Amino acid sequence: MSNKQSGMHYLFEGLRLIRQPGLRRYVAIPLLVSSVFFTAATFGLSYWLEILINLLLGYLPGWLDWLRYLLWPLFAIAGVLIIFYSFSIMTNLIAAPFNGMLAEAVEKHLTGQPIETGGWQALAKDIVPSLLSELRKLLYFLLRAIPLGILFLIPGVNVAAPFIWGLFSAWMLAIEYVDYPMANHLLHFSTQRKLLRKRRVLSYGFGGSALLMTMIPVVNFLAMPVCVAGATAMWVKELQQQAQDTTI
Repeated sequence: MSNKQSGMHYLFEGLRLIRQPGLRRYVAIPLLVSSVFFTAATFGLSYWLEILINLLLGYLPGWLDWLRYLLWPLFAIAGVLIIFYSFSIMTNLIAAPFNGMLAEAVEKHLTGQPIETGGWQALAKDIVPSLLSELRKLLYFLLRAIPLGILFLIPGVNVAAPFIWGLFSAWMLAIEYVDYPMANHLLHFSTQRKLLRKRRVLSYGFGGSALLMTMIPVVNFLAMPVCVAGATAMWVKELQQQAQDTTI
């Protein structure tokens, strides 16, 4: 399957877009927030990863101690996913209003048509709705992450838990970033999820690529603005017409 079919190429599209002269000013604050939080995640990883892995492996019965050598790499991957995804949530929570403006600017750049959202003058008014939207996504995440977290504690099942968590994280990141351009068009969270479910390969491909980008040191500083711009391009080229057809 090509990266165009899977949605992976929209990350490269996002990287191209944030370098455009008319869009650079909208990238500054998301880039600053992303840099601060992912620097903290990188330093925190060395401390929390060992604790998390020891906690997960501690539930193995004594006669399965030999499995530690097989499960350690899986749980290490799971730990990286959990830690970096948690920091992704925090970065998006803080930068949500600015990400919405970046999505608006990218869409105008791609279509030539402005979105009547008020621009910088409406930023203060948009802060509370943007934060509420992020909190709604956080609640959606927690209601599913807690049961998935329990899978790590079930012997046998916990072998598959890192892979399940990876798929879940990819889905959540697709929801997270596509929300910005969709919210600019007043699409509700339930409608956003419905549209993404109809394009699962596209959604998981984009979200999985975003997840991978957050796990690469230094590159992850660019993850948030790149993913917002890429998700906006995906909205314009793949999902907008579908949303219009759905509402007709």
